[in-house]
Amino acid sequence: MHVGALHARGSRRSLLTTGVALLLLSACGKRAPKAQALPAGSSVLALGDSLTSGVGATPDTAYPTVLQSLTGWQVVNGGVSGDTTAQALARLPALLQEHQPRLVIVSIGGNDFLRQMSAGAAKATIREISRTAQAGGAQVLLVAVPQVSLLSAGTGSLKDHPLYAELADELKLPLHAEGWARVLSQPDLRADTVHANAQGYRSFAEGLVQTLRKVGWLA
Repeated sequence: MHVGALHARGSRRSLLTTGVALLLLSACGKRAPKAQALPAGSSVLALGDSLTSGVGATPDTAYPTVLQSLTGWQVVNGGVSGDTTAQALARLPALLQEHQPRLVIVSIGGNDFLRQMSAGAAKATIREISRTAQAGGAQVLLVAVPQVSLLSAGTGSLKDHPLYAELADELKLPLHAEGWARVLSQPDLRADTVHANAQGYRSFAEGLVQTLRKVGWLA
């Protein structure tokens, strides 16, 4: 075979090898970094609406309070009943400045769905919430909220809205899936069709702890 042909073939092989290596490096770069366990006393912000504030139970049985007892973290209850995604985003900068959390648990969107607001707009706002929290130095855990309406609430067959899995994949964020859907599908864990009772909030918090351990934030 001609020396020029051999050289060309070798060059093509070298380019192919280099290309594969670059693709592998690119894929690795897209992976979320390994989470580090947060020590006891760490500031954690639970951002959300009535499911976070604890409507249907009492403040001492709301899920952030239960989560604090299970983890030893200082969990700030940043839930406001009736909040939409846009309202939660508007509150977030002040909460970040005041509490300087190492982790923000984002559980918001239910009021957007109940009011039949744009799911696309909710998705964009939750994306901005996540990026704002990260820019403030916090890690982010997304919590999926059921795709619920006033007609479907309390049917016992709730499923997560797909936007949460889509965002978690897009932003490379951990996702706590089916937590609220599971609780709100069980009558004995609900105070009404769209809120948990004290037992439901504890059940949610215990499931959340399992996800936190899997991610690596909790030893």
